[in-house]
Parts: sequence; structure tokens; C-alpha cells
Amino acid sequence: MSASIRLKSLTRDFDVSKPWLNRVIERLPRATLRAVDDVSLEIPENSVYALVGESGSGKSTIGRIVAGLVPASSGVVEVNGIDIVSTGAEQAAEARRNLQMIFQDPYASLNPRWKVRDIIAEPVAIRGVATDGLAERLLEQVGLSAADAGKFPHEFSGGQRQRICIARALASHPRIIICDEPTSALDVSVQSQVLNLMSDLREEMGLTYLFISHDLTVVQHMADRIGVLYLGALVEEAPRDRLFAEPKHPYTQMLFAAAPRMDAFGREVEPPKGEIPDAINPPPGCHYHPRCPLATDLCRSVVPETRRIGATRVRCHHAE
Repeated sequence: MSASIRLKSLTRDFDVSKPWLNRVIERLPRATLRAVDDVSLEIPENSVYALVGESGSGKSTIGRIVAGLVPASSGVVEVNGIDIVSTGAEQAAEARRNLQMIFQDPYASLNPRWKVRDIIAEPVAIRGVATDGLAERLLEQVGLSAADAGKFPHEFSGGQRQRICIARALASHPRIIICDEPTSALDVSVQSQVLNLMSDLREEMGLTYLFISHDLTVVQHMADRIGVLYLGALVEEAPRDRLFAEPKHPYTQMLFAAAPRMDAFGREVEPPKGEIPDAINPPPGCHYHPRCPLATDLCRSVVPETRRIGATRVRCHHAE
């Protein structure tokens, strides 16, 4: 059975208006924040697609929409060929049975009152399926001991807790796993262990990952294809090696220039210019133009279309 994701013109708006009485007294209109702006992408089975961008770019919102934790405002979200936005609740739930999520904070995503055995078995137990020995087998699969099943989360380190989260995600035999910055709360040495574990599990089980991160080093290690988000829009998408060798969009170039590098001791890096604009009142035209060194009058007035340059899809008037 294939395990793939396809997003088409995905949009998500949040109503961030003041309460009704305040709006009446102050004569204010409703305020809408567009967290995801017309995003289209495809993730083939047994591949890793990474979403990168600054905080507030919409990465986690996309992951939560695919996982069913946040509804889409419009667009298509296909999981294994089933559009979970337009289909009935029963069909959408069936499509999501092959999908699980690993959250960012391993300290907050485990119930402190439950034993590890119950935490791991929960996704299967709620379906009425027998779970005898399941937690013990999965704990050994992720590099922990079967005896750990009888312990509580507070007895583990951050890296061990994230392994428990991975074991819980694997309990229902998913084909797709959404990883929302799964290593950002961990020490660097522990990060590499968890990433290597996830790579091994992908090979062993044929998993498909939607990998959300702001760490370009992690993304370079894990991803097959990368999408760069800015203010909710997908501004560039390319295979990993192509993107790192020849980024087309000025925003992607800025991210790479600002990233730490092992071979760049003593280099002077110009800090990123400006800040992400207010998403409630974004700039007209290309949203990146206030920070872009290539900006022209065209950029300030016309929203660029996504177009293909070689293996890269880019949303920029001057990508060449």
C-alpha cells in the first residue's frame, strides 16, 4: 500500500479579531491571519520532505493540518489518495490510521501520570486491539530496554523520552510520520542519535516523513526534498542537494548565509535584514520585498507566480 501526501492550494486562516464589543466600540474590522498561503506540494512514499523557515512561517500549522489537529480553510489535503478536507469524517479517520505525529517537546507530549507501557499502547488500545508485549517490543526497537515499560516519563532523559515518543508513533504501524522539530529540545549529541534512529526506522519499515525543522544541518542530513516557507507561502522547493548547491530565492540564500558552518571560523556574516512582517497586514506584492536586496517596483506591487527553473520550483520575479 502506498503512503503519500499531496497538498494543493492549501490555505489556513485564523480569526485574530478583538472581541465583538471591543470592535463595535473601537469601530474595528475583523482581523485575519493567514498562516498557510496557497501551498502545493507532494511527498512520495518512502521519502523525507522537509519544511524549513523562520518561526511563524507556517511549518507546524501545515503539519497539524495533515495530522487532522487543525482544519484547513481551503484546498486539498490528500493522504494515501483520500482528500481528508472534503471527505466524510469516517473516511478521513480511516486515511489517518496510517499517519502519526512526533511532537517537538518530549517533556510536554508524554502524560506524567501514565506508565510508559500505557503511553505506547494507547494508539492501539483505543481501537480495541490486544497490546500484550507491544510496548516492550517497541522500546527495544528504539534502543531502550523492555523493562522501561513499567517506568514513568520523569525517570528518563530528554533523548530517552523522544525515543518513547517514537515508539508510541510506531505502535499503530503507520506509513507516514509527521515530525514537528523532533530534536530541537535535545542536546546536539542526543540529536544525532535520534536522527540516526529515525533514518534506520525509515529504511526498515518503509516510512514516509514530513520533517519540520528550522535547523538546516538536521535537514541536510535527513531530507530528500526541501520546501522553504516564508509568511505561510512556499517560496522555493527543490531536491536537497540542488537546494544547498544553488538556492534560487533571496530568502533561501539569506537562511543559508546566516546558518552556522563548521568550515567558516572567523568569517563575517551579514545578519538577516529586517524581521518577518506582520502576518495580519502583510506587505503588498512579494511579501519578502521589504527585506530583499533584489526588490524592484514589480516586487512591491505584483505577487510572483510559482515557476520551475530546472529541478527547482521558486516563487520569485528575479530568481534567475
